[in-house]
Amino acid sequence: MVISAATGTQAAHALSRFGFGAGPGDLDQIKSDPQGWALDQLTPRALPTELANHSGSAPRIFDMLVARKAKGEAEERAKKQARERYRTDIVLRTRLAASSVVPFQERLVQFWSNHFTVSTQRPVIAPLGLAYETEAIRPHILGTFRDMARAAILHPAMLIYLDNAQSIGPDSKTGQKRDRGLNENLGREALELHLLGVDGGYHQDDVRAMALILTGWTLDEERGTASFNPRRHQPGEKVLLGQRIPESGISEAAAAIDLLCAYPTTATHVARKLARHFIADDPPPAAVATLAKSFRDSHGDLAEVTRALVRMDATWAQPLAKMRSPNDFITATLRATALDVPDDRLVNAMRLLGQMPFAAPSPAGWPDRAADWTGPDAILRRIDWSLAFGQRVGATLDVRRFIDTSLGDLADDGLRQAVARAPSPAEALGLVLSSPAFQRR
Repeated sequence: MVISAATGTQAAHALSRFGFGAGPGDLDQIKSDPQGWALDQLTPRALPTELANHSGSAPRIFDMLVARKAKGEAEERAKKQARERYRTDIVLRTRLAASSVVPFQERLVQFWSNHFTVSTQRPVIAPLGLAYETEAIRPHILGTFRDMARAAILHPAMLIYLDNAQSIGPDSKTGQKRDRGLNENLGREALELHLLGVDGGYHQDDVRAMALILTGWTLDEERGTASFNPRRHQPGEKVLLGQRIPESGISEAAAAIDLLCAYPTTATHVARKLARHFIADDPPPAAVATLAKSFRDSHGDLAEVTRALVRMDATWAQPLAKMRSPNDFITATLRATALDVPDDRLVNAMRLLGQMPFAAPSPAGWPDRAADWTGPDAILRRIDWSLAFGQRVGATLDVRRFIDTSLGDLADDGLRQAVARAPSPAEALGLVLSSPAFQRR
């Protein structure tokens, strides 16, 4: 697709669809070539400086394991520290997305992190979410899907979250001595959610085979890292989707993940999720087919697949086709206003609107359809929060100018008239934030 005469609508559409909305000056900066703005971000960048000093997952897992063995007060202190680390991490993540000069990359990080979800529904994950995302997801958003899948599925946070750290091959040396055995959780979710999709053509025998292949992947308690313990690994050949996986111990997991990544239904599953996130809740079948073909032809090169997404007419055809999730809405508000919201208010907003980062209700991740975010209570909470936010900061902004810098041509005459008639700057800002033009992307 070539946009010969980009409009303000297309620029605002690009900033919301590929980033987290417009901040001051963004619309003017990209209005001449919004597509080029998106494509220019599809080259790898260095790790953001905000993440450079993050402790990472290994020391946090080590601390957790030590505290668990100590029990008592030491364990309670560790739980308190974990909650504090979680709070710091989610604020850091949100501010990074809101201020990034490459917001498309931050959206991709969050999209893929949600695809390969780990969740604080298991409280032990709380201090690990950002580290997992930084270590397993971020390095691969413009690399190969295979490398991301390997990194995510075999990351210690995933091994903990889906119980693989405790999974033992029934016929392994350890399995013959202990009254514990195979756990199929990670094997099942890798097939159903991460790779093939729920209708991907696998059966229960394949779930069990994948679970057996993953036995032995556990935690190194001395380092807090993932490790492979051959004494826990199920010996012998496995058959996955009709293909032989010869016995090779530590190499079996990578071989199985590679096989699954190359399977035709994986391309379709990934393509459908990308199209749903970036185009519409029910994306055009032709768009899904185009993305799936790009995935297959490039052998899962995510930079190529994402370029194909940006260049498709369908991606630009429906401005405001998607509903912002609560986190998206909060991030967009921070970016649009460029105001310094205190950490506690930021966390409270996430909690109030119902989407704490890394807290998806299941391994399927957060939903990506408007119907999941537009219940009456949810909409009322957004409006209430918008008005309360306006009360706190509305007087510091010129709201009429704010409409131009945050929405541009997406703001219709009705919204502009309502803002002009608002009895106070606070209510005017609340009207903008709660409007369909700001709530959708």
